[in-house]
Amino acid sequence: MSYPFERGLVVGKFAPLHRGHQYLIDTALSQCEHIVLLSYSNPEFPGCEPDRREEWLRTLYPQATSIVITNERLVHWFQGEKRTIPPNHDADDVHRAFTADVLRRVTGRQVDAVFTSENYGEGFAAYLDKYFQGHDPLARPVRHVLVDPARTAVPTSGRSIRANVHAAREWLHPSVYASFVERVVCLGGESSGKSTLTEALAREHGSVHAPEFGREWWVERGGNLDFDDLLFIARTQVEREQSLAERARRYLFCDTSPLTTLFYCLDQFGKAAVELMSLAERPYALTVLCAPDFDFVQDGTRREPEFRLKQHEWYVRQLSERRIPYIEVRGSVEARVAQVAAELRRRATPSAA
Repeated sequence: MSYPFERGLVVGKFAPLHRGHQYLIDTALSQCEHIVLLSYSNPEFPGCEPDRREEWLRTLYPQATSIVITNERLVHWFQGEKRTIPPNHDADDVHRAFTADVLRRVTGRQVDAVFTSENYGEGFAAYLDKYFQGHDPLARPVRHVLVDPARTAVPTSGRSIRANVHAAREWLHPSVYASFVERVVCLGGESSGKSTLTEALAREHGSVHAPEFGREWWVERGGNLDFDDLLFIARTQVEREQSLAERARRYLFCDTSPLTTLFYCLDQFGKAAVELMSLAERPYALTVLCAPDFDFVQDGTRREPEFRLKQHEWYVRQLSERRIPYIEVRGSVEARVAQVAAELRRRATPSAA
């Protein structure tokens, strides 16, 4: 296939990466043999940190060269030179010079097309053209390709999305939106109502829940689990959360976490794999501990009532030792749902200065 350009460039904050950015990038892909996606921002925007932007770009555009700039990376790229990311409000030529230097230092190659949705694109391309010609008289001319400047194809912006990312969900690819989904985990001993609560919370908030994979695997294996099964359970639980986050709305309610798997592993085998212990450190936006405050129900798969109390006490110690904030919920399912909802509202409401 013949393309108009050999190497295209798209620069953006991508905070967050949205459908408008994707339209621009997809246009560049359709016209270039290869593209470079360059992203930086000073200041950074909450929820759109460099590692997260890098993950978005590499997930959606693995065929592109993605360069997400941080001051730490500049130290590595420009050894011996003091370089920092220019503030977003700096003059256009400051950003043009910065971009050109990064391109040459990191990729060692020029571009012959710049894709933007802004009028400044012409001046940007002209600057890069002069810059590359100055380093290589045989460099190809750099052209500007203006894409949807009126925003008619994708009528949105990063600013409007940041104002309410959940209301703007339609403008984000599911894998990008998943980054903004808050995971709420329900912990508790056997027959403490965590599965029932998790499902009820998902219904109440119009979202989805991540069922407990450990229970499913226990049934699949006829109640016989090997040491390696526990790590497999923890890995699968995390994978399930990551997959379901793309379908969630604002919150993903998780029935147990790798911390639960760690408990069973230590209880059964007296030890745990290093990876499992690491997975047990997985953070959650809110941890809910279900109190064992109603009659124990034996469904044929559970241990004795005393074991439930042992689990509960272990969770209390672990959450305290790990300094993980949590709320303990009690009462009926309806009462517990209300307690969690109240905590989520409290966390969502900015505190008075």
